[in-house]
Amino acid sequence: MNPESLARSLAQHPFCKDLTQGQNEFLAGCAKNARYEAGEYLVREGSLAESLFLVRAGSVAIESHIPGKGAVKVDTLAPGDILGWSVLLPPFRWHLDARALEPTLVFALDANCLRGKVQADHGFGYAFTLRLLAAASERLTHARLQQLDVYKAELG
Repeated sequence: MNPESLARSLAQHPFCKDLTQGQNEFLAGCAKNARYEAGEYLVREGSLAESLFLVRAGSVAIESHIPGKGAVKVDTLAPGDILGWSVLLPPFRWHLDARALEPTLVFALDANCLRGKVQADHGFGYAFTLRLLAAASERLTHARLQQLDVYKAELG
């Protein structure tokens, strides 16, 4: 996919849709398409956060390892979701595992490239960081609501 069509495709993703055409073209310089088969890991806990992922199709399980219990799914990502604010936060390591539940297509944004662009263009960096914070806030709200459901069932 050439950079021009990659920028157009990125602009269709909910995370990028409000970026300007120029910002999407700027971001496309860090992006590539990637495909993961069912059961394949996108990232592993503790490993270096080398890419931020924008889910295009399929689904991704976010898992945490519980000693004596193994991997426990804590969330599921769907098309339009993002994975990877760890790429901007030192020490740039993953805190959870992410595994494709079915064939999954993503935009993989190279972490080093992305950090460089965020630092080089403060207008882009601000717009990108605001979207990242909004996604993090949404994910935290979802996690809180899940906890409330668990407590409600326990009190029940």
